[in-house]
Order: sequence, then structure tokens, then C-alpha cells
Amino acid sequence: MNAETNAETMVEVVLPGKVEPEGLEVRHGAVPSAGPGQVVVRMEATGVSFAEQQMRRGRYYDQPPFPFVPGYDLVGRVAATGEGVDAGLVGLRVAALVKVGGWASHVILDAADLVPVPDGIGAAEAETVVINGITAWQMLHRKARVRAGQTVLVHGANGGVGSVLVQLARAAGAQVIGTASARHHAALREQGVTPIDYRTENIPARVRELAPRGVDAVFDHVGGRSIIDSWSLLAPGGTLVSYGSASTRDDEGSKQWPVLKLLARVWLWNALPNRRHACFFNVWAGRALNRDRFRARLRDDLTEVFQALRRGEITARIAAELPLTRAAEAMRLAESGTVAGKVVLHA
Repeated sequence: MNAETNAETMVEVVLPGKVEPEGLEVRHGAVPSAGPGQVVVRMEATGVSFAEQQMRRGRYYDQPPFPFVPGYDLVGRVAATGEGVDAGLVGLRVAALVKVGGWASHVILDAADLVPVPDGIGAAEAETVVINGITAWQMLHRKARVRAGQTVLVHGANGGVGSVLVQLARAAGAQVIGTASARHHAALREQGVTPIDYRTENIPARVRELAPRGVDAVFDHVGGRSIIDSWSLLAPGGTLVSYGSASTRDDEGSKQWPVLKLLARVWLWNALPNRRHACFFNVWAGRALNRDRFRARLRDDLTEVFQALRRGEITARIAAELPLTRAAEAMRLAESGTVAGKVVLHA
């Protein structure tokens, strides 16, 4: 193994089961060694996303069995390389999508899964747009294929993914209607977004006022009744992209059932003789079938997101930065609904 990491101690946060945030466990141990084709990344920034909030409740549809280390993505520097990996990577700042395992000071990764972070972008900045940015980019450009002059509806326009979607859509020349609570409307208007208060306004009626022929794309993370309304608001040729079921966050019962219902509804709509299209977005789609193609697409798209960040087309929204050992506090803050932007953890 190239570079020396054994003198250090690894810190990781473990989710032992369905617990309140205070039930997260901080553990210490030896820094792992990189195997063939692998690297050790010293984490500089990871974050609290909706996925971790769901996993804490045992509600994320394909989470691993407890106990495990959560953390959907991370940014850090290569600390050591294994056999067959270029030793010149040591010191390079990289980003990675991992689904679990990011809440640790040192993470073992396949070298092929690394995406270089361009110079001039800080670790916390980059972290805010890894899972949120790749999700927004691929839904906008690979699924809905939004073009200049089109009109799109973004649910949760102030959320982690929604806020990046709004900015990327505006950069693409689209008109954006966004749902959000009233306190975020001024900020959305400054970005050229027409806001709708999802708490007090009739969303379908208001969207029809703003776009009488319908919208060209809807991005819906809510699920439930919202997905039916979203489908009804599409213009001919429009695309509905469903990417979650936030409305079922606190439900009991099967964690797979809400997703299966969404998939069934999407299949049915696409089978109907109409000029609209629906899809359920999963950032991991295609990985099992062709890992090399998946990695290349991820690398290309996340690089585009980082370039958009450098150009100022999207901004890094950091709600707070806390050390990894205060993960419980970070999760409480992220779940409070009182902050705008991403809660970032650092080693």
C-alpha cells in the first residue's frame, strides 16, 4: 500500500437500529488498508440527506441490515492506494457516491468510483452537490431532457435536490414554477422562480393558471396523492419524474410498498395511449447491468455539476458544518425543517 495511514485512528458513526438521533454510536478503530484496485480516502466532508433520515427510521427501501455506517456521499483526499492503483492519486481531492459508509473519517473505495473535484471548489461546497447535484442533473438532462423555453414544476424547490434542480433548470433556459413554504418565496423569486405555497394554495389550480397548456416536466419527490396531480398537470409530450415518496416518511409497515406502488402507477401511465411519459428515477439504475457504463456516466455528469458550480450557475448552500462526532446534532438539525441548505459533517 502506498502512503502511510496506520498511525491514525479511524472514527465512524454507526446506526445500530431504529433509534432517535441520539442513539447514533461513535466508534474508533484502526484505519483500514486499501486492497487491489482500491484507495483509502480521508473524508473531508459528508452530509445528512433525506436518505439517512429514512434509514434511521428503517424506511429506506433498500438499506442494509442494522448495524451499519450511514452516509450517502463524501468528499475527501486520497490518503493511500492499493495494488494496481496509480500512487500519484495520493493527495487528490475526490468525490464519491457510496449510499452507505460515508460517515467515517477514512473510507475504502474502488479507485474507479472516484470523481475528481476541480481546483477552486472546497470540500464542503462540493459535498452539497454530490448526491443532490447528480440527481438533479440526470433527472433534468437525461430523463426529462428539458430545453430552453420550456416550463417545469419543481416540488420542494427549496430542498436539497429541488434547489439544485431549480438553478440547473434556469441555467438551461427553462421557466420554473416551484412549491415551497412561504418563508422561502422571496429567495425563489430572486432566482427567477414563480413560487407556490404548498401549505395554503391549491397547487394544481395555481399551476393551471400559470401554465394553461400544462408543464413540460414535473419533478416530484412527494409521492402519494401528489404524484396523481403531477401527472395531470403535464402538457402533451411532457415528462413526470418521480424520485421519492416523502409523504410516507413516517408511515409504518413495508418500506418497499410505497415505491412499488409508484412503479406500478408509472408502468400503467406509460402503457396508456397518450403523449405523456412518466419515470421513477433511481440514481443507481444500470449499475448492476453495466458497471463501467454507470461509472462513466456518473463521472461525466458530476463533472458537469462541478463545472456549473464553478461558473456560478448553481451555488453551494451550506446550512451548518459540524464535526462527525456531533452527527446526532447534525441529524436533528437536518430533520428540523428550520434550515436552508445541507448540513455538512467533517472529520
